[in-house]
Amino acid sequence: MPLAKALELAQEYDLDLVEVAANARPPVCKLMDYGKFKYESAMKAREARKNQAHTVIKEMKLRPKIDPHDYDTKKGHVVRFLKQGDKVKITIMFRGREQSRPELGYRLLQRLAEDVQELGFVESNPKQDGRNMIMVLGPHKKKTEAMAEARQAQEARKAEAKAHPGRSQDPAAAQTPAEEPAEA
Repeated sequence: MPLAKALELAQEYDLDLVEVAANARPPVCKLMDYGKFKYESAMKAREARKNQAHTVIKEMKLRPKIDPHDYDTKKGHVVRFLKQGDKVKITIMFRGREQSRPELGYRLLQRLAEDVQELGFVESNPKQDGRNMIMVLGPHKKKTEAMAEARQAQEARKAEAKAHPGRSQDPAAAQTPAEEPAEA
């Protein structure tokens, strides 16, 4: 259709003539409300950004002579980070004479990598960097998958709470017996 007729039609229907494919022969145009089109495309882009996961690198610092309980606590944090789909940078800090024994730090990092291998993998092998030794663990699950699982678990908990409104959320609180009155 000639350009003049298309512009006349657009004016008649109070719409805009928008060029959709400029490289096509002949160029393709469409009659539409351009403001509404811009708004809808902005909303689609915003929704896409909302669902996009940001890659976060969490850091955990250890010492070569770490206590077993402290190691378990730090390992628990690493497990939580990997379950959330985040990368974890493990740093071993050497002080004083510990710097002459980097194999202690290497063994500790290897042990940690073995302990969490079902959740993550070694993304960068341990390397000495001055007084520190650094290793990066990456999760097996992507951040979006971990977010979706967490959302499903939360919805399941909400559904359970609606199904049984009288029940306490804390299972330990439900098992404690009521206090008996004291005899006189």
